[in-house]
This record gives sequence, C-alpha cells and structure tokens, in this order.
Amino acid sequence: MSHFTGKLADVDPEIFVALEAETTRQRDGVELIASENLVSLATLEAIGSPMVNKTVEGYPGGRYYGGAENADRVESLAIERAKELFGATYANVQPHSGSQANLAVFLAFLTPGDTVLSMDLSSGGHLSHGAGPNISGKWFDIATYGVGGDGLLDYDAMAETARARSPKLIIAGGSAYPRAIDFDRFRSVADEVGAILLVDMAHWAGLVAAGLHPDPVPVADVVTATTYKNLRGVRGGFILSHRGDLARKLNSAVFPGVQGSVILNAVAAKAVAFHEAMTPEFATYAQGVLDNARALAAALVERDVTVLTGGTDTPLLLVDLRPLGITGAAASDVLEHAGLTANKNGVPDDPESPRVTSGLRLGSSAGTARGLGTEEFTRIGHWIADILEAMAADNDEAVAAVVRGDVQAMVSRFPIYSI
Repeated sequence: MSHFTGKLADVDPEIFVALEAETTRQRDGVELIASENLVSLATLEAIGSPMVNKTVEGYPGGRYYGGAENADRVESLAIERAKELFGATYANVQPHSGSQANLAVFLAFLTPGDTVLSMDLSSGGHLSHGAGPNISGKWFDIATYGVGGDGLLDYDAMAETARARSPKLIIAGGSAYPRAIDFDRFRSVADEVGAILLVDMAHWAGLVAAGLHPDPVPVADVVTATTYKNLRGVRGGFILSHRGDLARKLNSAVFPGVQGSVILNAVAAKAVAFHEAMTPEFATYAQGVLDNARALAAALVERDVTVLTGGTDTPLLLVDLRPLGITGAAASDVLEHAGLTANKNGVPDDPESPRVTSGLRLGSSAGTARGLGTEEFTRIGHWIADILEAMAADNDEAVAAVVRGDVQAMVSRFPIYSI
C-alpha cells in the first residue's frame, strides 16, 4: 500500500481514531461555545478539495505564481459574494482568522505606539483588540471603555476617554458582549476625535447578513469578521468596507503585510458559506439562532441564574456565577461531563484569574445548525440550572450523569454528519 494513495485509517490510525472520537463527541453532546458551529457538507467538501495543493501570493489578476486561473476564479467569487451579502464596496477574504484581519487593520492605519480605544477584556472585549498578552497590546497604547453596573456599554465614558486620549483607531465589538451596539454613537465619537472606526462583528455577522442585527458596514470605516461562528462557515476571517478608497491600503496590509500565501481551500469554503448565507434557509437559521439564544437566557433567568443584562440581542449570553459561589472553570468542567460544552469566561470586575474566571459564555449557533429549537434550548437552560444548583450543593456528579443521559436522548433526534 502506498501512503500517498492510502486511506487515513490505514496510513495514520492514531489520527483517524482521534478524528472519529471528535465526530462522536460532537454527535453525542450540545456545543454551546459561542465561537463554534457546524459547517455544511458542501463546506466540508470545499475545504477538503485538491485546491489545498495550490499556492499563490497576491490577489486575483496579479498573482506572483503561475497556474492561478482557478484560484483567481474561486477568490473572485468569494470577494463578490461577500460584497453582495453585506452590501460592501470592498472585501478581502484572505485573512486566516479574525485576529489576523484585525492585525491587518492595525497595520493599515497605525504605527507602533499609536493610541487605540477598545472595549476592556473584562467587559467583553477581544484579545486582538489590545489585550496585554497580544501583539496589539504590546505594540500600541491601549485605552479602554467598559460597561456600567447594569452590564450595558457605557457610551458616555467611552466618549470621555476618546476625548482625553485622542485615539487614532476606535474599535466597537467584542467576544462576550451580548447586546446590540449603537454604531452611530461610535461614528459620532470617531468623527469628533478624528479616528478610524473599526467594527469587529465576528460574533453576529450571520445576524447582520440576515437583517436581524444593526448593520455596521455603512457606518464604520472598516468591518472585520469571521466566517465561522454564526455565519456557519469554515474557520477564517475577512474584511469589509463601504469605502473603496481604502482598498489598496487594506489589501497591502493583508498581503504582504501580515501574511503570505492565501489558504485557497479555505477561501473556496468561505465562498460556499457566503453563498449559503444568501439563501432563505439561512435567514430561517439566523432567526432560530437569535430565538434560541433568547430562550436559553429566559430559562436561566427563570431559574434565578444571573444572566448579564438579563438577556441577549446576539447568539451569545454571559452568565455570572458569583452569586452561586462557583467558578467558570469548575462549571465548564461539570457541564462537559454532562454533554453540554461551554467555555469559562471573565465577567466585569471578575476577582478570578483568566484561567479560572467567574462566568460562563454560552452560544446557540451550533445547536441551531443541527436543528434544535426553542423547546430544546429551554430544556438546555434548565439542565444547566440543575447542574449549577447541584454544584452549589456538592451533588453535581449524580446530576451531571442524569443530564448526560437526557442530552444524548435529545440529540439522537438531531443527527449530524459522520466522517
């Protein structure tokens, strides 16, 4: 048998077993991690295509390598679909991730030491927006805004900080803020201080595509996003703008600024995701994502679990575990044993370290993709409350075992693909 033509199970059985185990894990539980989703079979086909073999640098029509005719066609389709889907004048589909898309925007408009204003990590911001351990926090002067006692973004404080610090770039958006953001307010502040406005819509790009969330594209100078999460595509990033005059600056910031050869099979899969997001089926899916997130939040609130801001306008919600005396790390571990995968997450004024945290972030995108509805997400909310109450009473093992059986019985009615 030639390793070049052999099947994975024969060539590398250890990896094969690990991949089969992951498929089983996804099949037998509910993914509640807000940054995860399930891609379509068509997307899987694109990401696993022989396009993975092709290497190019540059952009369609101006490659540095030959043999790029089909690569140009694929990337051009992805660009045009992204522009059509979001009503943008410009799109770049090459970034390998949302963080890399953000880094390209930094490179396009800033020099090291410039001031950036972004949401504080503890209030729901993202690492790539200026957190200390990230390159954005090491190379730039980061000013932050946050939330008030009600958990809602404090726009007045944001504006005051912008006037005091005169940032060159203002970032709206984050990874754990559950409410819609007033982009017009950010635009007004950015214009007042002469800043570029970047909106990172990674966590609700699918809702924007479906017309279920305020649209930042006409308001911001630049918008970054990811193709996974609730856009339900392959892992990767992209950049949009309504300003055609920024195309050259942004393109050169991506290549050769922060990356080299584009991952063409990923671009092909992104094109598929954009195509799928234009369909009526996706609009129904996006509405389900929002309805399910709200049903989950309502069930938790009904059980006296603290949901920050009392609900959500996005696919994600944030739970504060401090009233229960439980850490996010402990809660996520027990929930995983019960077949409910979530992630620990910091909350505003969190006394715990980032490795421990006092909160949980929950999302509805992946569960909705496999067909779960509000009835199932309401049930999930009560299962989570059962487990949290059991943890507070030191009886979590028995309860988690019961919930795991209930979860497996439920998801057996909503099968996913097998690889």
